[in-house]
Amino acid sequence: MDFSLFYFANDSGNSDGDRYRLLIDGARFADEHGFRAVWTPERHFHHFGGTYPNPSVTSAAIASITSRVRIRAGSVVAPLHHPLRIAEEWAVVDNLSHGRVGVSFASGWHATDFALNPPAYADRRTEMYERIEQVRALWRGETIEVPDGLGNPVKVRSFPPPVQAELPVWVTSVGDVATFRSAGRTGAGLLTHLLGQSPEQLAEKIAEYREAASEASQGAWPGHVVVMVHTFLGEDNEAVRELVRPALSAYMRSSLSLILASDTHAGAEGAENLEEDEIDFLVERSFEHYFDNIGLLGSVEKAEGVVARLAEIGVDEIACLIDFGLPTDEVVSGLTHLGRLRSISGD
Repeated sequence: MDFSLFYFANDSGNSDGDRYRLLIDGARFADEHGFRAVWTPERHFHHFGGTYPNPSVTSAAIASITSRVRIRAGSVVAPLHHPLRIAEEWAVVDNLSHGRVGVSFASGWHATDFALNPPAYADRRTEMYERIEQVRALWRGETIEVPDGLGNPVKVRSFPPPVQAELPVWVTSVGDVATFRSAGRTGAGLLTHLLGQSPEQLAEKIAEYREAASEASQGAWPGHVVVMVHTFLGEDNEAVRELVRPALSAYMRSSLSLILASDTHAGAEGAENLEEDEIDFLVERSFEHYFDNIGLLGSVEKAEGVVARLAEIGVDEIACLIDFGLPTDEVVSGLTHLGRLRSISGD
């Protein structure tokens, strides 16, 4: 099992004065202790994820203070951006990092995000795959045809040329099996999580993804599956439970508020009318399930069981989400336990 760090903070404005200290300190730790990658996301015009509006910018910062760890976007919402812009920005980071970048692409789901490109919302899934192929072509030094300012078709390529000959690509999915299959057919890795899908359900979808990846590559490539898991390890399970409960519950509540504000989630009309006590119940139930069964939360020994279960269902890499609201000093000190788990269970 590979281990990486994943960042997706709920930025409620209560910064300790150094909003990006955990990002920088965590990236240095990952670089020095054998972690595979550091992932940063894209914004939702919301406190949830608000610390990271542009992953190419945060990745450039990581590139400047690391030398080994891979630097990845988790994710770039492809339909929001022109493929030339995506290719250019990430080629810069590839050069700064001497060839260590990778990008997971997402189609987007929250209508407010598409304030950047409203016409793309309706066909965002189709546009995502078109963008992936355009960015791949540009990365290889090929041209794409686009209209210029006068409406005339012109062929252009992006600069600077990257270091890597091919861009490592993943597709982000919240659990739609059709996206799993499409990612495999596209020859992309898969980035997903366990909120809203059980390990058993995920195992079935991973099998579908593996089959599609193998067919597309004629058996040459089985694919690559990354699962995001909220992470904080300590000496004692119950002590960790009570330490992380307020922060992780608040994080889940913020995530839920983002979902309820969307017009794309199932049951939108009923969900938006949930009473406060009903939301409290959902958050509490989610916390207990997540802590007991699928989070890397508690002792190293408890976490070993979660890692083994994820490996058994076909996960290649665990992206450890560490910035869900605990004080930075607590998280940084807890990284030593995560480093021990990686040394025991990692590749």
